[in-house]
Amino acid sequence: MKIAALKETAEGERRVAATPETVKKFVALGADVAVEAGAGAGASIVDADYDAAGATVGPRTSVLQGADIVLGVQGPDPASLAGANPGAWIVAGLNPFGARDRVDAYAAAGYEALAMEFMPRITRAQSMDILSSQANLAGYKAVLDAAAEYGRAFPMMMTAAGTVSAAKCFVMGVGVAGLQAIATARRLGAQVSATDVRSATKEQILSLGAKPVFVENVAGIEGEGSGGYATEMSAEYQKAQADLVSSHIAKQDIVITTALIPGRPAPRLISDAQVASMRPGSVIVDLAVEAGGNVEGAVAGDVVERHGVKIVGHKNVASRLSADASALFARNLFNFLSTFWDKETGRPVLDEEIGNAVRLTQDGKVVNQRLLG
Repeated sequence: MKIAALKETAEGERRVAATPETVKKFVALGADVAVEAGAGAGASIVDADYDAAGATVGPRTSVLQGADIVLGVQGPDPASLAGANPGAWIVAGLNPFGARDRVDAYAAAGYEALAMEFMPRITRAQSMDILSSQANLAGYKAVLDAAAEYGRAFPMMMTAAGTVSAAKCFVMGVGVAGLQAIATARRLGAQVSATDVRSATKEQILSLGAKPVFVENVAGIEGEGSGGYATEMSAEYQKAQADLVSSHIAKQDIVITTALIPGRPAPRLISDAQVASMRPGSVIVDLAVEAGGNVEGAVAGDVVERHGVKIVGHKNVASRLSADASALFARNLFNFLSTFWDKETGRPVLDEEIGNAVRLTQDGKVVNQRLLG
């Protein structure tokens, strides 16, 4: 069983899908591991560290030759996988909805593509969940990005020259990223409030010492949406939320938006008029900017200013913490493959629950029901 870890080619991608730690663990399972030269450079991992962990380091052509499993952060170009064995597994974040042509190409080439972002949100799969591990870091980094752009301090400071008031930070969307953003803003000393369409998140917000801001008298989602994600709300709820946000957002210094709906454009949470209601010097960080954005006027990959308010739209935020993001991502992949490792055959054998959830292609066809239905 040969496992190949490739150097990422997507613009701005600094993460890597295997680290010396996970290489050593794969070798202990009996796998041969090959890592493309320079794969870890963006995450501050040198080739010598992979070599010391037991991997063979070399050019892509030799790394892929005879590979049974190919690991990536973002899905590799199918045309660049020459040498991998027929039926080889491609295990990565594959963006199935946004890159359907690539999924079809995996099928045509005979590869079995396994999309890690389709991992079901069940207890036994938590350690395999790349969305959660990367969103956790993104939520943290979003607050640091806001602090870097904000021209004032976050905590209240009492000095001989007078008192500096604490910044007011509002987090919209209380999933993994939102919860980490709340915790980070609190640690920096801000006054934090948060909202979500799922009423069950009130307790989570309170547990972190923040103030819940929720629509009253209009039903939201009592628990989690499908698979632990939020779903689109009724027009009535959306209007009530917009009215509530309009009155609250005008008083905020920092806003972090994190709302995403799998397979759909990100919901619009903040209008241009609401941006204009904030005082000059305020900052909004839109973590959903690559999915269309929660904030009107946000630009993917840029920091723009509208009405005196900075709107931060960095792409691939987790990659901006590449060392930690790579460590967590690589562990997710190892936890996934090692959980199903069959000692007799020396390779992983997936079960139906998780296998059917993540498998996009098999035997030359697209087989995932989320893509077919």
